[in-house]
Parts: sequence; structure tokens; C-alpha cells
Amino acid sequence: MKSRAVRASLSVLAGAGLVFGALTAAPALASSGPSAKADTKVTDGCYTWGSTLKEGSSGEAVRQLQIRVAGYPGTGNQLAIDGQFGPATKAAVKRFQSAYGLASDGVAGPKTFSKIYALQDNDCTPVNFTYSELNRCNSNWSGGKVSAATAKSNALVTMWKLQAMRHAMGDKPITVNGGFRSVSCNSAVGGAANSRHMYGHAADLGAGSQGFCGLAKAARNHGFTEILGPGYPGHNDHTHVAGGGSRHWSAPSCGI
Repeated sequence: MKSRAVRASLSVLAGAGLVFGALTAAPALASSGPSAKADTKVTDGCYTWGSTLKEGSSGEAVRQLQIRVAGYPGTGNQLAIDGQFGPATKAAVKRFQSAYGLASDGVAGPKTFSKIYALQDNDCTPVNFTYSELNRCNSNWSGGKVSAATAKSNALVTMWKLQAMRHAMGDKPITVNGGFRSVSCNSAVGGAANSRHMYGHAADLGAGSQGFCGLAKAARNHGFTEILGPGYPGHNDHTHVAGGGSRHWSAPSCGI
């Protein structure tokens, strides 16, 4: 797990309803009277939400929330990262809340944000996954089928889906053997001509303690529209998961 120098204190404050503010600086908390302590500013190193979000909310704050709950869209579904807090986002928030023992009302407030803060590092990746795991091709995310920025953004969503899947499987480590590929990297490994790897959506997973089939089956519940595993040509030694595009699940040896 990556280091988190101030996360514990942030979680405590956020749980008490004290973490709010803009991305770079949160406003000072209001004093309660003459004897109140000096104003305290609380921010998260990646992103700090400034208000409660619920169905009907919209904007960048919602989009950032959707990235973090992308792994909770319901079996066979994929959550749109569009900045619009509709019924699907509400349902995903409820599943996230339930997964972490929070009141599952579908409203993202201090307790929900506190849990997210505890799960993310300052580069916005979830604590158990890194950009380097999702890109073993090059250092700048270039050369794929989309811009470098888009490929990296897609990989971030993929990591949050994996974080949700990891938690659902008992918080046991998930081995990521690779993710983004440039066109040349994809060609070098014999990847499909339109592989989701070139868009940043995909990850190839090692068996770990869960086994390839266990991973393939779990992936159905966490926003992956493409799942390829044992029994599918070239996938007996790993489980491939990806988002984006239409659904394509095939792991015959696993009953998928």
C-alpha cells in the first residue's frame, strides 16, 4: 500500500463533517463563538469536495465522484463519467456506501467523501493501484488510439474499478501485469488490432490468490464491459478486463 501521510487525520475530520473546500484550498471552518479555536483549513491532496452531492447535481464535482464509484454500477453495467448525477450515479453511490458500511442513501456527503479520501492517494489513484502498474509501455501515455491525457484518465477509472473489485473479493491483492499500450507496444505483443489497451481502458490480471476464473467472475459486477479469460484464445494465463465499448465477456473455462 502506498504511504498516506495525513489521511488518518483527514478521515477523522471528514467523518465529523468537517472536510469541505475547493480543489486547491478549502475555506476556513466558521468559528462558533469568542472562545472558538483559530480557523482550520482541511484539504485532500488530490481533490476536495465542497458540498453534498445528490441526484440532480452536476459539474466537475460529480464527475470526480463518478470516477471513484465507477466500480459500483451493478452487474453488467458501466457508469457514465459525464458529470450528471442521475439515477445510475445514485445507485452506484449507494452500492459504494453499502460496501463500506455507510448509510446507503445515495447522497454523497462528508462520510462518503471521508471514505474516498481514505482510499485515494495524492495523485488521485486508489491506494492499492498505481499508474506505473497500468502503463508498462512508456512514461508519457502517448502513441495510443487516443490522446495521452485521455488514455491516462481512462486508466484512472480502470484502477477505481479494480479497487472496488479488490474490496469485494476480501481486500486481497490483485496483480496487474499490464495496462495501457501504444500502437507499437500493442503490435509488439501481438495484441488485437483495436485492443482496449490502446485506449487505456484495459488491464491484464495475474491469478493471485483469487485465480483467473475468480477474477473473471468478479469483474462482471464492477463495470468491466470486456472480460476475457481461460478458454478464450490466448487468455489461459491471465484475465483481461476492460471498460468502454460494447459488452464482450468470454471465459468459457470459467462458465462465462
